[in-house]
Amino acid sequence: NQQITHDRWVEFFDQFTQDNRGRLIKLEIVNQERGDEILIENAPLWSLVYAPVPQGHKLTLATEKDEVPPAYTILAPKIVWKAEDAQGQVVALEIIDSSNAQTILSLK
Repeated sequence: NQQITHDRWVEFFDQFTQDNRGRLIKLEIVNQERGDEILIENAPLWSLVYAPVPQGHKLTLATEKDEVPPAYTILAPKIVWKAEDAQGQVVALEIIDSSNAQTILSLK
């Protein structure tokens, strides 16, 4: 696993989107207060965009238009980890937000 430094997030997520658009994803939330929850399963990735906006940064994941839900937003992400397979292809991202909730994006 490799941590992606905050100063590289815009560039990293732009490249991630280009390299992985159309791959099937699973999006899972791991939260100690609410429990684990799978929000998206077997949906094609459309984009993953980091926006450092003045009122608080956010990371928005979108699936292709016909999928439900079509988008999910992580408010105030603070740590991003990526996991790669033996060939160097990203197989998962772990995003931890300011409330310490974990969002796990797995790619197939």
